[in-house]
This record gives sequence, C-alpha cells and structure tokens, in this order.
Amino acid sequence: MGDTPSKASVVLLAILVGINLRPIMASVGPLLDLLQRDLGLSNFQGGLLTTLPVMMMGLFALAGPWLLRLLGEVKGVAIGMTLIAAACAVRTYVESSSALIASAAVGGVGIAVIQSLMPAFIKRNHPQSAGMLMGLFTTGIMGGAAIAAAIAAPSAGKLGWNLTLGYAAIPAMIALIAWLLAAGNVHAYPTAAGLPWRSGRAWLLLVFFGIGTGAYTLVLAWLPPFYVELGWTAKSAGYLLGALTITEVIAGLLVSALIHRFPDRRQPLALVILLLIGGLACLMTAPLQLTALAILCLGLGIGALFPLSLIVTLDHARSPAEAGSLLAFVQGGGYLIAASMPVVAGLVRDEFSSLHWAWAVMGGGAVLLLALSALLRPLSQRTVVAQA
Repeated sequence: MGDTPSKASVVLLAILVGINLRPIMASVGPLLDLLQRDLGLSNFQGGLLTTLPVMMMGLFALAGPWLLRLLGEVKGVAIGMTLIAAACAVRTYVESSSALIASAAVGGVGIAVIQSLMPAFIKRNHPQSAGMLMGLFTTGIMGGAAIAAAIAAPSAGKLGWNLTLGYAAIPAMIALIAWLLAAGNVHAYPTAAGLPWRSGRAWLLLVFFGIGTGAYTLVLAWLPPFYVELGWTAKSAGYLLGALTITEVIAGLLVSALIHRFPDRRQPLALVILLLIGGLACLMTAPLQLTALAILCLGLGIGALFPLSLIVTLDHARSPAEAGSLLAFVQGGGYLIAASMPVVAGLVRDEFSSLHWAWAVMGGGAVLLLALSALLRPLSQRTVVAQA
C-alpha cells in the first residue's frame, strides 16, 4: 500500500466525488415535461430515467467484493467517475429517448462502482472517523442533487436541455483528476469478504435501506412533475426540488456533526422517519397549502435517513473488507428495491393521472421503516453480522 491520504484529503475527496453521484438523475425531474415533449417519453419511460441508474446501482453494487479484489478502491472509483463523466457528456448529443435512457444506465453503473468501493476506502484509511466521513460523503451526494435540480430548468431555458444535462461532465472530470492526484498513490488490492447472504441482520439492513432510499428516488423523480400537475411552472418546481435537496444537505451535515453523540442510532432514526411520514402526509392532504412544511419535513427526513442508513450498516462491519462486502450487499439489494418506486409512480400517474396514491404507498413504507428501526440495536449489544 502507498501512503495513507490525510483526513483533510479524504474529506475533500468524499465531498467532490459525492457531488457527482446524483446530477444524472436529479436534473431529469424539472425537465421531464420538456423531455417528454421533445422525445415523446411516456411517464413510464420518464420514470426509467431515474429507475435505471438506481437499478444499475443495485446490480453492480452486488459485485462490490469482486470489484474490490479485481480493481482495488482507487482504480475502481476512478473508473466509476469516468463512466459518469462519459454518460453526462454524451447527453449533449442525444436525440432519442433510447439514447437518453442508455446514458442513464451507464451513469448508474459508474455510481454503483463508486458507492460500493468508497466506504471501504474510508474505513481503511480513517476507521475512527468513518461515521463522520460517510456523513460528508452522503452530504456531497445530496448537495450535487440540490445544485442539479435548482439550475436544470433555468439552464435549459437558456442553453437547451442537451447542454444542461451534458455539462454535468465537467465537475465529474474535476473530481476524477482530484481523486487521481490525492488518492492515486494508494495501491491496495484488499481481500474482500463474501456477501453475507445467510445473515438475517444483513437482510434487515438491506430492506431498511431499500425502503428509505425508495423515498429519496420517488421524491427526486416525481416531486417536480407533481407540482407542475398542480399548476406550478417547471422552473418553480425545479427550485422546489432544489430547496428540498438543500434541506437534505443541511440534514446530512447535522448527522455528520451529531452522530457521535448517539451510539444507539435508533433514536435519531425514529425522529427522521417521523419527519418523513409528516412530509408525505402533507403531500397527500394539502400539497399547495402545506408546501413549505412538506419540503421541510421531507428534506430533513430523507436527508438524515440516507446517511444514517449507511452509517448503521457501516457500524456492523469490523474491517474494511467487511465494510465493502456488507455495504455492497445492502446497497445492491436496497437500490433494487428503491428502483421500483419511480416506475411504480409513473404507472400510477399513467393510470390515475395523479401521484397521490404513490405518496400513500410510500407513507406505508415509512411506517414499516419505523417498526424496523426498533430492531437495529447497537453492535455492542449483539453479535456482529456473520459473513457468508
């Protein structure tokens, strides 16, 4: 192994890399009506633009231990960043729905590779600060989504949607260069643990992460179209999604700053799930009158639940190899669950011309999350997850 990067370097890398893991999806919602008009996308196909990256994230995350052995963390993350940059760049020239959907799939592969390897990189280099660093990594992810959502509609009005979707390749290339400069001297090809197929605890974490991330993907894909359906302009709906994701960033920063005070993560988990339920209830009952409250509750709930889910999973790993394999398993299956939500919502919208039932289904899932969170006892109170 080469030199261990400093904590400051890992903080910078976690944020820079994280910022590039959601624009390929977050910029779609505010532009969906425009894309449907120009490319003839159905609501189902529009849902695919968010679902396919998430599905690829799930499928390829399951290959995390194999990627860890084959490529190592540094080369693997570099390849993932390259795929994201290429998928964004090609959108500058796409003229068909199939090409746009294919770029979403390629970007999803890159995201999956990074998300399956980055936790192992963090755990290996600064294990004592792994929770804080994972919080910053996920904060970067949500920050990238906020920026992409907020600028999508105004940018498309000036530059067109092709360039708006394509210039996300620029920050991806910047992050790739920074990654190679700061982490490129680490040459570890660590032994990876097998996926914990026979662990009930791992399956519990998988389902928990999947349902929670389903709320994120559902809101990311369909909140702007929902408010356009209620009479808002695409630009205003994009700003609304931007405001929500900024709230998510704030929640992620709060998790990073405060999580060390809660060795038992169940208390903050219950709080953020209740906020999520409250936000969904606002969307179902009075979305126009309670818009601000809905955005506040959803942003704080989803924004804290995402990093908390990953931190709770990381808590179950005793080594970087276990961290990589457990995160790969949990994210792999979890993202496959989450991938279904935007498509289901698109089908609901096609069938009923409304998204109210989609929010209701997600509300039921959030209630299930609240029950499952009570089972996530701290590691010190039970046996560590057994690896297959």
